[in-house]
Amino acid sequence: MNIHIHQNNETPVAEVLSDQTLIRTPEEALQLMVDLYYQDYDRIILHEQNIIPDFFDLKTGIAGEILQKFTNYRIRVAIVGDFTHYESKSLRDFIFESNKGRQINFLPSVEQAVARLSS
Repeated sequence: MNIHIHQNNETPVAEVLSDQTLIRTPEEALQLMVDLYYQDYDRIILHEQNIIPDFFDLKTGIAGEILQKFTNYRIRVAIVGDFTHYESKSLRDFIFESNKGRQINFLPSVEQAVARLSS
């Protein structure tokens, strides 16, 4: 795992890069979040491929548990990926509603994620 730091408007944004699945459980998400927070990063970019696929099946409850941890600790997060291949209406609605806010966003590119998290 590597961390790439983006600076936009003097706001550091940590992008987590890896070829592996990094988040399988809420505990793993919390550990990653805490590790980055103690390095003074409260804005994080994650990639879809680094999160267990069950996250995107809302019936499992994993997304809710993981994202609640980010919300509780006021860590802003953007998940970057192509979400168009998910057929679940509830997931599409969840992504739409999340993108209305500033706390949790699902975006198609790192550039858009950096811009959103820097505002």
